[in-house]
Amino acid sequence: MKRILVISDIHGELAKFEALLAAARYNSEQDQLILLGDYVDRGPDAKGVIERVMALKEAGARVLKGNHEDLMIKALTTQDERAWKRWAQINGGDMTLQSYGFTEADYALDENAESFTKPELQSDLLSEHLAFITQLEHYIETDDYIFVHAGVQPGVPVSETDPFTLMWIRGEFHTGYSGEKIVVFGHSSTDTLHGDSDNYHVYFGVNRIIGIDGGAVYGGQLNCLELPSQVVYNVK
Repeated sequence: MKRILVISDIHGELAKFEALLAAARYNSEQDQLILLGDYVDRGPDAKGVIERVMALKEAGARVLKGNHEDLMIKALTTQDERAWKRWAQINGGDMTLQSYGFTEADYALDENAESFTKPELQSDLLSEHLAFITQLEHYIETDDYIFVHAGVQPGVPVSETDPFTLMWIRGEFHTGYSGEKIVVFGHSSTDTLHGDSDNYHVYFGVNRIIGIDGGAVYGGQLNCLELPSQVVYNVK
Protein backbone atom coordinates (compact mmCIF):
# COMPACT_ATOMS: atom_id res chain seq x y z
CA MET A 1 0.00 0.00 0.00
CA LYS A 2 1.39 3.40 -0.98
CA ARG A 3 -1.07 5.61 0.90
CA ILE A 4 -3.49 5.51 3.81
CA LEU A 5 -6.63 7.59 3.16
CA VAL A 6 -8.85 8.43 6.14
CA ILE A 7 -12.41 9.81 6.02
CA SER A 8 -14.95 10.31 8.81
CA ASP A 9 -18.48 11.58 9.55
CA ILE A 10 -20.10 11.20 6.13
CA HIS A 11 -23.62 11.41 7.65
CA GLY A 12 -25.61 10.40 4.59
CA GLU A 13 -23.79 12.78 2.24
CA LEU A 14 -23.24 10.20 -0.51
CA ALA A 15 -22.57 12.69 -3.31
CA LYS A 16 -19.85 14.42 -1.29
CA PHE A 17 -18.36 11.04 -0.34
CA GLU A 18 -18.14 9.96 -3.97
CA ALA A 19 -16.65 13.32 -4.97
CA LEU A 20 -14.04 13.07 -2.20
CA LEU A 21 -12.98 9.56 -3.20
CA ALA A 22 -12.55 10.87 -6.74
CA ALA A 23 -10.62 13.94 -5.58
CA ALA A 24 -8.22 11.75 -3.61
CA ARG A 25 -7.90 9.39 -6.61
CA TYR A 26 -8.66 6.40 -4.40
CA ASN A 27 -7.46 3.11 -5.84
CA SER A 28 -8.37 0.05 -3.78
CA GLU A 29 -5.42 -1.90 -5.18
CA GLN A 30 -2.87 0.69 -4.11
CA ASP A 31 -4.40 2.59 -1.18
CA GLN A 32 -5.62 1.58 2.26
CA LEU A 33 -8.92 3.35 2.91
CA ILE A 34 -9.93 3.78 6.56
CA LEU A 35 -13.42 5.05 7.45
CA LEU A 36 -13.93 6.30 11.00
CA GLY A 37 -17.69 6.01 11.39
CA ASP A 38 -20.88 8.10 11.39
CA TYR A 39 -22.17 7.04 7.99
CA VAL A 40 -25.81 7.64 8.91
CA ASP A 41 -28.19 10.32 10.27
CA ARG A 42 -28.91 13.97 9.46
CA GLY A 43 -27.92 13.76 5.79
CA PRO A 44 -30.12 12.72 2.83
CA ASP A 45 -28.88 9.25 1.88
CA ALA A 46 -27.75 7.09 4.78
CA LYS A 47 -28.89 3.96 2.96
CA GLY A 48 -26.76 4.81 -0.06
CA VAL A 49 -23.73 5.56 2.09
CA ILE A 50 -24.01 2.23 3.92
CA GLU A 51 -24.32 0.38 0.61
CA ARG A 52 -21.19 2.14 -0.67
CA VAL A 53 -19.30 1.49 2.56
CA MET A 54 -20.17 -2.22 2.39
CA ALA A 55 -18.79 -2.40 -1.15
CA LEU A 56 -15.64 -0.54 -0.13
CA LYS A 57 -15.09 -2.88 2.81
CA GLU A 58 -15.45 -5.83 0.46
CA ALA A 59 -12.72 -4.26 -1.69
CA GLY A 60 -10.35 -3.89 1.27
CA ALA A 61 -11.32 -0.78 3.24
CA ARG A 62 -11.16 -0.84 7.04
CA VAL A 63 -14.42 0.38 8.53
CA LEU A 64 -15.04 1.58 12.10
CA LYS A 65 -18.24 2.12 14.06
CA GLY A 66 -19.23 5.64 15.09
CA ASN A 67 -21.52 6.88 17.83
CA HIS A 68 -24.37 7.37 15.35
CA GLU A 69 -24.18 3.71 14.34
CA ASP A 70 -24.15 2.87 18.04
CA LEU A 71 -27.30 4.94 18.57
CA MET A 72 -28.99 3.43 15.52
CA ILE A 73 -28.33 -0.13 16.67
CA LYS A 74 -29.68 0.53 20.16
CA ALA A 75 -32.75 2.35 18.83
CA LEU A 76 -33.69 -0.34 16.32
CA THR A 77 -32.76 -3.53 18.17
CA THR A 78 -33.88 -2.80 21.75
CA GLN A 79 -37.01 -1.55 23.51
CA ASP A 80 -35.12 1.35 25.10
CA GLU A 81 -37.38 4.41 24.93
CA ARG A 82 -34.53 6.84 25.62
CA ALA A 83 -32.39 5.33 22.87
CA TRP A 84 -35.25 5.53 20.37
CA LYS A 85 -36.11 9.15 21.11
CA ARG A 86 -32.48 10.23 21.21
CA TRP A 87 -31.84 8.68 17.81
CA ALA A 88 -35.06 9.28 15.89
CA GLN A 89 -36.11 12.62 17.36
CA ILE A 90 -32.85 14.39 18.27
CA ASN A 91 -29.86 12.99 16.40
CA GLY A 92 -31.15 12.70 12.85
CA GLY A 93 -32.35 9.11 12.76
CA ASP A 94 -35.53 10.30 11.07
CA MET A 95 -33.49 11.18 7.98
CA THR A 96 -31.95 7.72 8.02
CA LEU A 97 -35.38 6.07 8.19
CA GLN A 98 -36.60 8.22 5.32
CA SER A 99 -33.67 7.06 3.19
CA TYR A 100 -34.99 3.50 3.62
CA GLY A 101 -38.41 4.55 2.38
CA PHE A 102 -40.23 5.07 5.68
CA THR A 103 -42.50 8.06 6.24
CA GLU A 104 -43.05 10.07 9.40
CA ALA A 105 -46.31 8.17 9.93
CA ASP A 106 -44.33 4.91 10.00
CA TYR A 107 -42.02 5.93 12.83
CA ALA A 108 -44.04 8.50 14.81
CA LEU A 109 -44.78 7.60 18.41
CA ASP A 110 -48.31 7.52 19.76
CA GLU A 111 -48.18 10.40 22.20
CA ASN A 112 -51.41 9.22 23.84
CA ALA A 113 -50.11 5.75 24.65
CA GLU A 114 -49.68 4.94 28.33
CA SER A 115 -46.33 3.25 27.77
CA PHE A 116 -43.58 3.32 25.16
CA THR A 117 -44.13 1.14 22.12
CA LYS A 118 -41.39 1.18 19.52
CA PRO A 119 -42.68 1.52 15.94
CA GLU A 120 -42.67 -1.69 13.93
CA LEU A 121 -40.46 -1.12 10.91
CA GLN A 122 -40.11 -3.96 8.42
CA SER A 123 -37.24 -3.76 5.92
CA ASP A 124 -34.98 -6.61 4.86
CA LEU A 125 -32.41 -4.13 3.57
CA LEU A 126 -32.38 -2.18 6.83
CA SER A 127 -31.94 -5.45 8.74
CA GLU A 128 -29.03 -6.38 6.48
CA HIS A 129 -27.39 -3.00 7.04
CA LEU A 130 -27.92 -3.23 10.80
CA ALA A 131 -26.15 -6.59 10.83
CA PHE A 132 -23.26 -5.01 8.93
CA ILE A 133 -22.76 -2.02 11.22
CA THR A 134 -23.20 -4.13 14.35
CA GLN A 135 -20.03 -6.11 13.62
CA LEU A 136 -17.78 -3.15 12.78
CA GLU A 137 -14.53 -2.65 14.70
CA HIS A 138 -13.94 0.21 17.14
CA TYR A 139 -10.30 1.10 16.48
CA ILE A 140 -7.26 0.31 14.37
CA GLU A 141 -3.77 0.49 15.84
CA THR A 142 -0.55 0.40 13.81
CA ASP A 143 3.09 1.05 14.69
CA ASP A 144 2.61 4.79 14.20
CA TYR A 145 -1.11 5.55 14.41
CA ILE A 146 -4.36 4.91 16.24
CA PHE A 147 -7.49 5.35 14.15
CA VAL A 148 -10.71 5.76 16.11
CA HIS A 149 -14.07 7.48 15.80
CA ALA A 150 -14.02 9.85 18.78
CA GLY A 151 -10.72 9.43 20.59
CA VAL A 152 -8.92 7.42 23.26
CA GLN A 153 -8.90 7.49 27.04
CA PRO A 154 -5.69 9.29 28.07
CA GLY A 155 -3.31 6.96 29.87
CA VAL A 156 -5.25 3.79 29.03
CA PRO A 157 -4.18 1.36 26.27
CA VAL A 158 -6.71 1.53 23.45
CA SER A 159 -7.07 -2.26 23.57
CA GLU A 160 -8.30 -1.98 27.17
CA THR A 161 -10.69 0.94 26.62
CA ASP A 162 -14.48 0.62 26.72
CA PRO A 163 -15.79 0.81 23.13
CA PHE A 164 -18.35 3.38 24.29
CA THR A 165 -15.48 5.73 25.16
CA LEU A 166 -13.85 5.21 21.76
CA MET A 167 -17.10 6.26 20.07
CA TRP A 168 -18.12 9.15 22.34
CA ILE A 169 -15.20 10.83 24.18
CA ARG A 170 -14.42 14.49 23.49
CA GLY A 171 -12.70 17.11 25.65
CA GLU A 172 -10.79 14.83 28.00
CA PHE A 173 -9.12 13.26 24.99
CA HIS A 174 -8.56 16.50 23.05
CA THR A 175 -6.66 18.18 25.89
CA GLY A 176 -5.36 15.19 27.84
CA TYR A 177 -3.83 12.87 25.27
CA SER A 178 -0.03 12.61 25.52
CA GLY A 179 0.76 9.26 23.90
CA GLU A 180 3.50 8.62 21.38
CA LYS A 181 1.28 7.46 18.53
CA ILE A 182 -0.65 9.90 16.38
CA VAL A 183 -4.41 9.55 16.92
CA VAL A 184 -6.61 10.25 13.89
CA PHE A 185 -10.27 10.77 14.80
CA GLY A 186 -13.60 12.26 13.76
CA HIS A 187 -16.73 12.87 15.89
CA SER A 188 -15.91 16.44 16.98
CA SER A 189 -16.22 18.85 14.06
CA THR A 190 -13.00 20.70 13.46
CA ASP A 191 -14.54 24.17 13.82
CA THR A 192 -14.93 23.41 17.53
CA LEU A 193 -11.35 22.13 17.74
CA HIS A 194 -10.03 25.26 16.01
CA GLY A 195 -12.31 27.50 18.07
CA ASP A 196 -13.46 29.12 14.83
CA SER A 197 -17.00 28.58 13.52
CA ASP A 198 -15.82 29.00 9.93
CA ASN A 199 -12.79 26.71 10.03
CA TYR A 200 -13.63 23.16 8.96
CA HIS A 201 -10.13 22.23 7.85
CA VAL A 202 -8.32 19.26 9.37
CA TYR A 203 -7.11 19.98 12.90
CA PHE A 204 -3.49 19.11 13.67
CA GLY A 205 -3.14 19.23 17.45
CA VAL A 206 0.19 19.90 19.14
CA ASN A 207 -0.29 16.71 21.20
CA ARG A 208 -0.27 14.35 18.19
CA ILE A 209 -4.01 14.29 17.58
CA ILE A 210 -5.53 14.91 14.14
CA GLY A 211 -9.24 15.71 13.88
CA ILE A 212 -10.77 15.28 10.44
CA ASP A 213 -14.56 15.77 10.88
CA GLY A 214 -15.22 18.79 8.68
CA GLY A 215 -18.91 19.10 9.58
CA ALA A 216 -20.01 18.20 6.05
CA VAL A 217 -23.65 17.69 7.01
CA TYR A 218 -23.72 21.13 8.68
CA GLY A 219 -22.54 23.01 5.61
CA GLY A 220 -18.85 22.49 6.26
CA GLN A 221 -16.70 20.12 4.22
CA LEU A 222 -15.86 16.44 3.95
CA ASN A 223 -12.16 15.87 4.56
CA CYS A 224 -9.79 13.09 3.53
CA LEU A 225 -6.40 12.82 5.23
CA GLU A 226 -3.61 11.12 3.30
CA LEU A 227 -0.88 9.44 5.34
CA PRO A 228 1.98 9.51 5.90
CA SER A 229 2.23 12.68 3.78
CA GLN A 230 -0.53 14.52 5.73
CA VAL A 231 -1.88 15.87 2.45
CA VAL A 232 -5.56 16.82 2.78
CA TYR A 233 -8.35 16.60 0.20
CA ASN A 234 -11.79 18.11 0.77
CA VAL A 235 -15.12 18.75 -0.90
CA LYS A 236 -17.88 21.15 0.09
